[in-house]
Amino acid sequence: MQKSVKSFSAGGNILVVYFSRSGNTRGLADQIHERVGGDVFEIVPVDPYPTDYDAVVAQAKRELNSGYKPPLKAKIENVGSYDVIFIGYPNWCGTVPRPIVAFLSDHNLSGITIVPFCTHEGGGVGRSAADISKLCPQSTVAEGLAVRGSDVKNAQNKISAWLNSIRR
Repeated sequence: MQKSVKSFSAGGNILVVYFSRSGNTRGLADQIHERVGGDVFEIVPVDPYPTDYDAVVAQAKRELNSGYKPPLKAKIENVGSYDVIFIGYPNWCGTVPRPIVAFLSDHNLSGITIVPFCTHEGGGVGRSAADISKLCPQSTVAEGLAVRGSDVKNAQNKISAWLNSIRR
């Protein structure tokens, strides 16, 4: 069951984390960060993904099927100091991409509220929020936001409405 965020205020113990291959999720993360404040961290795999869309899809399917977790360039040392982590990603194969799985597996997020947001081209949130809950069973996972990649630049009202809906 997804829950509301108990409270968050601009700038307070908030981290916006994202993985973006094409730039759409980065744009969404930037807009969310403008509204909630806090720190920002980009998840970057050691080996970049191909630029060709079909090659990315094929690689994403292979990684998902094999359970592969790509090594990441950096880790957050003080992740436990955050109360709320907004985590953004493109919906790949109906769920979170493997760099997100690697990030979640590499960090202890127990007791932290996770707020997922994703970009997609028709799949919405898919099963990604449920998969995040499975990876982080000691965290609260709030209601997520899904924005079509082509709509990111005009998503201000949708983002504001979503943020207002998850605050109590």
